[in-house]
Amino acid sequence: MMDTIQFFMEHPDVFLFVTGLLSLFIGSFLNVVIYRLPQMMQQNWGEECRAYLGLKPHSESDKLNLWLPLSHCPHCKKNIRPWHNIPIISYLWLRGKCAYCHTPISIRYPFVEAITCLISVYVASRFGVSFETLAALVFSWICICLMFIDIDYHLLPDELTLGLLWMGLFFSLFHFFTTSEAAIIGAIIGYLLFAITQWIFGIITGKVGLGQGDYKLLAALGAFLGWKMLPLIILLASLSGIIFALTHMTLKKDFKSTPLPFGPYLVMAGWIALLWGKEIMHYYWAI
Repeated sequence: MMDTIQFFMEHPDVFLFVTGLLSLFIGSFLNVVIYRLPQMMQQNWGEECRAYLGLKPHSESDKLNLWLPLSHCPHCKKNIRPWHNIPIISYLWLRGKCAYCHTPISIRYPFVEAITCLISVYVASRFGVSFETLAALVFSWICICLMFIDIDYHLLPDELTLGLLWMGLFFSLFHFFTTSEAAIIGAIIGYLLFAITQWIFGIITGKVGLGQGDYKLLAALGAFLGWKMLPLIILLASLSGIIFALTHMTLKKDFKSTPLPFGPYLVMAGWIALLWGKEIMHYYWAI
C-alpha cells in the first residue's frame, strides 16, 4: 500500500490517469444509483402502504436493489453484456442504441460518466495523493447523484444526504476540511437555518418553499465544510437558482409558480466551496 502511494507521489500523471480511468466506472455505477435509488424508495413506500392496509407484500424476487436485477435494456428487457457496458466507449460503439432492439440510449449515461471523470481528475489534481482526495472524491460522487436525482424526481434521498452528513463529521475528526467543532455547528446551523426559514415562509404564505431534503443537504454541507462556509454556499446557490429561474421563465414565457428543485444549486455551491471556498472568502475579506 505504501509503495503504491509512494509511486503515485513520484508519478502524479499516472495518479491522475488511474483516477480518471477508475472514475469512468464509478460514473457508470452512479448512473445505476441515479436510476434505481428513487425507484427503490417508491417501492419501499408502496410496501409500507401495503403493510398499513393489511395487504400481502410483494415477492422478494420482485424487489429492486442496486445490484439486482442485472443491467438490462428497459425496452426489450435483455441483459446488457459486459462489453456493451464499457463507459463512453460502448455508447459510441453502439451509436447510442441498444445492441438488441436498437432503442435509443439516453445521452445522460455517457454524460454522467464523462462529468464524473472530469470532476474526479480535477479533484485529484487539486488535493494530490492524500486521504483528503479520497474524501473529496466521495463528496463529489454523492453530489453528482443528488443533483441528477433532484432534477428528475425532486427528491434528495436520506441514504445520500445523511450518509454525506455522517461522513463529514467523521472526516472532521482528522481535520480534513474543517474541525470537529465547526462541523457539528455547521450541521446544526445548516439544518435549522432552512427549517426555520420554511416555517416562517409557511406561516406567511401557507405554501411549502423548501423540502426537508434541502434541510438535510445543507446540514451535510455544513458538516463536511464547516459552518463558516454556509453563507457562501447559500449565497452561491441562491444566485444561481435565481438566474436559472429567470432564464427559464423568459425562454419558456411561463411566469407561473413552477416548483424548481433547489438541491442542484446547493450541490454546485457546496462543490465550489470545497475547492475554492477558502480563496473566495479570503478575497472577500481582503476587499
